[in-house]
Order: sequence, then structure tokens, then C-alpha cells
Amino acid sequence: MVFGLDKRALWGALPLLGFAIGHFLDKKETERMTLFRDKSALYGSSGSGDKEPSW
Repeated sequence: MVFGLDKRALWGALPLLGFAIGHFLDKKETERMTLFRDKSALYGSSGSGDKEPSW
């Protein structure tokens, strides 16, 4: 027993911990990818560079 919890409780909490870590990393990746928004040559327009961002 660790902190008064048996093994079943710890194994039940493991998927929740994995979900929380995955959610945190996904949010951080989304924040990082916003830096590249409207800067891709594939999705960029051929017009002037003074155009407002699409978001």
C-alpha cells in the first residue's frame, strides 16, 4: 500500500493520469502551432503581405 491506497486504486488512476498528461501536451502543441498560423507557403495567398490574419 502506498499512501493508504491498494493496487486496484492505483491501476484505476493510471489511465486518468495518462489522459491528463496527454491533454496537457496536446494543449501545449496547439499553442506552439499558432506561431505558424498563416505563414505556410502552401496555404498563403499570392496577394500583398499587408493582409490581416485569417483568424
